[in-house]
Amino acid sequence: MLNFTQKERMLLEDQKTHEQVCIDKYNNYASQVQCPQLKSLFENYAQQEQTHLDSINQMLNGQLPAMNQGSQQQQSTSPQSKVQGTMANQADAVLCNDMLMTEKYVSDTYNTAIFEFVDTNVRQVLNHIQKEEQQHGEGIFHYMKNNGMYNPQ
Repeated sequence: MLNFTQKERMLLEDQKTHEQVCIDKYNNYASQVQCPQLKSLFENYAQQEQTHLDSINQMLNGQLPAMNQGSQQQQSTSPQSKVQGTMANQADAVLCNDMLMTEKYVSDTYNTAIFEFVDTNVRQVLNHIQKEEQQHGEGIFHYMKNNGMYNPQ
């Protein structure tokens, strides 16, 4: 049975809120995007965020979740054909930018939380989730780069 300090519990509650926001955004944006590939990417990430939320809830209930190492494979993001119009591409780019910014923020909050936990096993769970958040950001980055929405200087 996991026992948390007041600070640790507050940090988990914060992460729980962040995960719910990610789930809601990915599901909402998946229904708005024009590109089927991006829709699939967002739906996949929404499912992974739900797994993160489930893990946080398990910990808040005193149980250490089992980590399925390597089960969350990065979805490939090959360049799409340029069949959509510029306006649709622009709208998708706005949603991608928002999700990339969200993933950067959420990853950073996990970083802070990891350093505050006493239990090494909890730190490992949080680190696993953080790594997946970073993979989401990487997937969005590659999608944007491959589709002319992001030009790294």
